[in-house]
This record gives sequence, C-alpha cells and structure tokens, in this order.
Amino acid sequence: MAKVKAVIFDMDGTVADTLASIAGFGNAALKAHGYPEIETERYRQLVGNGADVLMRRMLETAKAGQPYSEDEVQALRATYDALYESDPTRLVAPYPGIPALLRAVREAGVKTAVLSNKPDNMVHGQRTGVPKKPDPAAVFEICDALGVQPAQCLYVGDSGVDMQTGANAGVPTAGVTWGFRGAEELRQNGADHLVDSAEALGRLIL
Repeated sequence: MAKVKAVIFDMDGTVADTLASIAGFGNAALKAHGYPEIETERYRQLVGNGADVLMRRMLETAKAGQPYSEDEVQALRATYDALYESDPTRLVAPYPGIPALLRAVREAGVKTAVLSNKPDNMVHGQRTGVPKKPDPAAVFEICDALGVQPAQCLYVGDSGVDMQTGANAGVPTAGVTWGFRGAEELRQNGADHLVDSAEALGRLIL
C-alpha cells in the first residue's frame, strides 16, 4: 500500500483489551437495577455501536427479549457511565505488542489518533452533533486536524463497523483478528488487510 502518513485506531478490541472492563461495569449496572448479569463473552457481540446501543442490547439480553422502556435505558446508562468514569482503566490492558508498535509508528513520523464509539468524555468518540461510526464525519474531522488526506491514512479496527467506517471515508482499512469480533466479520465488511499481530500491523504501516 502507499506510504501511510497517519493511522486512526479503534480503541476497544484493537488497542486495548477492554472486554472484562466493559462486562464488569455493565454487570454492576445491571445488578444495581435488579437485572440478571450477562456472561462476559456475550459482551463481544453487544459492544461496538455506542453506549446507548450497548444499554439496549444489555437490557434485551438480561430481560430475555421482553420489552423495556426508554426510561430503563437512560437509568441503566446513567449508572453505567458513573461506574465507568469512576475507574475507566479498571481491568484494561493493551494487547501484546501494541505499546511498542505505537512507539515505532510515532518515531517513524506517522501521526496517530483514536476514534471510538465510546462517549467523548473518555476518548475521541461519540458526542452530540457528530454521528457515530460507521458515519465518516469524525474520520474527516481527524484527518483535518492531522493535516492529511483520507487516502493517506490507515483505519485500524476489530469490527465490521470499523471496516465500514474506513470505507465510507475513503480510508484503507486493516482489520485486527485479536479483537472482539474475528476475521470472518472483518472479511464480510470489506477489510483491505487482515493482521494477526501487532508486529504484522507494524510492517503494514511502516
């Protein structure tokens, strides 16, 4: 591929293994409102489209498909956000090789950014007035801030939403197979490249 001038990373499942963290806070919020907890592995399919969608999926799962109200969604979201913001790095760890990769990329003069569907008070992510991924608006905003064209970037993520985001923005995509969703979903959503390790990703970028 052409020389990469900037890399935009997804956060959850790409840079950081946050599954246990999300599940822990999610289950604590469910428990606080009297709902049953959900297996940690189930959260792999619940995350990825923003916190409000996560709350709805959690309620649908915990209530076994029974109806829920918007008031339930908002109450659960308020509790979840409060818990998360109290200790946002709890049970969070970088994936193997990621810290070294980020150092190497920056030392090579490649610019980096993170774009997530997490609320924007935690990372560059979901906020009022800017559509969530897979809408490309936030990608264009990042490209402007970094002074690069979309075609000069690489978008790196672990889900179909990430691959759709890159495609919608005209940004080449790399799907990481170590994240929440796996290679098949990445292929089905048009990943330009698949990488199985941080080292392989580094070779692609540099």
